[in-house]
Amino acid sequence: MPAQIKLPEQNLVLLVGRLTRDPNVAFTQKGQAVCRCDIAVNRRYLDATTNEWKDDTVFVPVVVWGAAADRCKDRVKKGTPIQVEGRLTSSEYTDKTTGQTRRSLQVTARRIQILESGAASGSSYETHAAAKDDVPTSEVMEDDVPF
Repeated sequence: MPAQIKLPEQNLVLLVGRLTRDPNVAFTQKGQAVCRCDIAVNRRYLDATTNEWKDDTVFVPVVVWGAAADRCKDRVKKGTPIQVEGRLTSSEYTDKTTGQTRRSLQVTARRIQILESGAASGSSYETHAAAKDDVPTSEVMEDDVPF
């Protein structure tokens, strides 16, 4: 039997899009804020058959935890362009109407950057969020990379 090769695991998502609705902020039983929103990510392409430009839009659910969730509630709204950096997570739930088990994918944000200037300040905001089970990591400098 050949030796099994251990592959490095990586789960990194980087998206740029616009919020499709105002963020929804709730609190867990322990008082931690959680913000849920959706972003629309567009891909523009030239249709080879019709020679017309078309849009392919993907709607992605995003979850932000902690203090960053509160900041998102106050600083973004429907239509705001944002960049989301995070990880892809899945969840399982039971459909109330059919009783079937369903699965869904979402991005759990580690970092949200607002891409347009705030009306009052004229600057963009950056929000950092760690998911409830993430451990903060230090930045790696190029000289630290072993290859």
